Amino acid sequence: MKAFIASLALLATPALADGFGAAGVLSGSNKEDLPPIILSAGEPISAEPWVLKSGTYYEFEIQGDGSQELALVGPEFFRAIWIDEIVVEGLEIRPLGLDSVEFDEAGEMEIGFLAIKPGAYSMQIPGTTGETQRIEITIE
Repeated sequence: MKAFIASLALLATPALADGFGAAGVLSGSNKEDLPPIILSAGEPISAEPWVLKSGTYYEFEIQGDGSQELALVGPEFFRAIWIDEIVVEGLEIRPLGLDSVEFDEAGEMEIGFLAIKPGAYSMQIPGTTGETQRIEITIE
């Protein structure tokens, strides 16, 4: 019996050897890149809305051109995803949660996340009402 259990463990090892577990949610085949969000005074932050699939891993960049101190808020969206990491100038941050990000000067950050909770969400520049200053996000 012990030999049988040991052989089953050896058979299972290749499926788990990539470090992503049996579900593979963080594997390269489950990853998609999203278009960047641009933070620039008076410019649209995104060309189109995002339609995401629950269970898929996504990465996107937020690029600030330094034309103005600008933030991006989206607490409901950030609570509907699991943030794997935020990368700023090569520094990796692994937060437990997020409400917003802010650019005081020109810079770039990349956010990697797993879409989880289906629904309609948005991220926007706070204090603005224009449609071009927000991005609509749907998780299916």
